[in-house]
Amino acid sequence: MSRYGMIAGNGRFPLLALETARRLGDEVVAIGIKEEASPEIEKLAARCYWISLGQLSRLIEILKEEKLADVMMAGQVKHVSIFSAIQPDLRLFKLLAALKGKNTDALIGAVAKVLADEGIRLADSTLLLKPLLAGTGVLTKRKPSDDEEKDIDFGRRIANALAGHDVGQSVAICDRACVAVEAMEGTDAMLRRAASLVNGKPLRLVKVSRRRGHLLFDVPVAGSKTIEVMRETGATALAVDAGRTLLLDRDEMLKAANESGMTIVGHECEVL
Repeated sequence: MSRYGMIAGNGRFPLLALETARRLGDEVVAIGIKEEASPEIEKLAARCYWISLGQLSRLIEILKEEKLADVMMAGQVKHVSIFSAIQPDLRLFKLLAALKGKNTDALIGAVAKVLADEGIRLADSTLLLKPLLAGTGVLTKRKPSDDEEKDIDFGRRIANALAGHDVGQSVAICDRACVAVEAMEGTDAMLRRAASLVNGKPLRLVKVSRRRGHLLFDVPVAGSKTIEVMRETGATALAVDAGRTLLLDRDEMLKAANESGMTIVGHECEVL
């Protein structure tokens, strides 16, 4: 049996990780973010604590009380929440004041260093969900058309150029034009915005990961909800980074994509 701490954000990611841990016989203590996490984590975790965004000292206190040397981040925290709704405690306030870059990478990197100084290691977010990472190649029944492949190649060039600037993980492409870039609103809202601009023409969704060599946080995620929004907005193709993107509810997601005639492709990528 292994023991981990889990900082739980929103979405299915933390729930699936907790379900997997339970099947494996691992013990996971969940620290749910009040503003983000589902109450369902309480049913799946060995124990559950709740903290608000900004309570860094309380997080460290819980991890030490539980004698946890490893903690993973699972689930999203809305970027808008991080940069507008956060109410930092004194420890986090000092950390924020010392940051040179006001972006997610800089913030979580600084938090990881604080945890390391306390003897707590930030573990790979995908540790319990490796089978859900996207594979390489075509993952659906249908291959991309020539037109879709051209849009995907164009989109990957743009998305990869943006990947190191903490802008977002996704772009929407139509006829080799970048219609929308994901910012703080998230992928679904970005797709809806793109659909309002193309007069019914088909969109292609390209999602990439940061080019860092680890998967400690901010791991790209797609799932059944992604397919629903793609169907709603007329997106026909999804391209993701193989080995670095979680496909939550994978079987259901691929089934829904196949039923909708969509194509999903995993691309190999270089990391720093």
